[in-house]
Amino acid sequence: MDFMKQIDVKDIENIAIGQVENREAGTGCTVFIARNGMRAGLSVQGGGPASRESQLLNPLMSAQYIHGIVLAGGSAFGLNAANGAMQLLEERGIGFDVGVTRVPLVCQADLFDLTVGSTSIRPDESMGLEATRLALESPNYRDGNYGVGCGCTVGKIRGMEHCMKSGIGSYAMQIDNLVIGAVVAVNSLGDVFDYRNREMLAGLLGDDRKSLSSTVEFMKRSIDVNENKFVGNTTLAVVMTNAYFEKTQLCKIAQMAHDGYARSIEPVHTSADGDSIFAVSVGDVKADQDLVGTLSAEAVSEAIIAAIKNAESAYGYPAYRDINRHISGLHIHRITS
Repeated sequence: MDFMKQIDVKDIENIAIGQVENREAGTGCTVFIARNGMRAGLSVQGGGPASRESQLLNPLMSAQYIHGIVLAGGSAFGLNAANGAMQLLEERGIGFDVGVTRVPLVCQADLFDLTVGSTSIRPDESMGLEATRLALESPNYRDGNYGVGCGCTVGKIRGMEHCMKSGIGSYAMQIDNLVIGAVVAVNSLGDVFDYRNREMLAGLLGDDRKSLSSTVEFMKRSIDVNENKFVGNTTLAVVMTNAYFEKTQLCKIAQMAHDGYARSIEPVHTSADGDSIFAVSVGDVKADQDLVGTLSAEAVSEAIIAAIKNAESAYGYPAYRDINRHISGLHIHRITS
């Protein structure tokens, strides 16, 4: 008997996702909103995170729930997107009641996409506000080159000339009345693999830009410290469940979910990545914490595959679906404003 079935991540109740992207600039943001609040935890395993209000999710902090999570491009420059999310949530009466107003608690993590399109156009308040509006009024989540996935690339140890286009992906499952899902924006220094058979799906391109190479094998050629290691990376994820957990438990689930990164990305959690995973609880189903953590890692791995397979070639970077075509004539596209 098969106890588990796949569902659409948009079918997870009590949380809604809105996405906005600037395709010309090669950047965007994806916003997760829970009108009534969500309990949340965070695990950061990479060495270079760009984040906002992450300390709210420390189990020692007083806040027991938050109202929104923003994943955005633009590196630290894009952290203003949360201001727009907060503005609209306050206008809609969503937030922590402090008597004179309601203060929305919004956490954010950003990835580096400044070398993909424009170096000067980044997610801002207006983009965060619009993504939040969509989440509240017309949730529009899609896998591929959307939202924060717009400027995602992978396999960048040799610079942008040898990387591939990635995106954002999702996966969700249901066992009885327990639901677990993941959304992952894949923007790694390393290569991406199908965790089931170790087939390499995307990553470092060879000199001909037609074939896949190996980031780890490239790194092995010299044991010297590489002072010019490319740092434009970071893979971000939100794991969602309708099981009831408190913040401390969710931090552990987020930590376990990083196993999904480790199975699917190599190398991972490097000093040049800001790899982060949020885990959120939006229900009251009773479930075993370790089971949810284990299945969260599986959902993350599946979502990574979805991100790679739904990405489209853009900005001169080939995607998984096009890697077997004649791509050597492609040129890196950049805009300057």
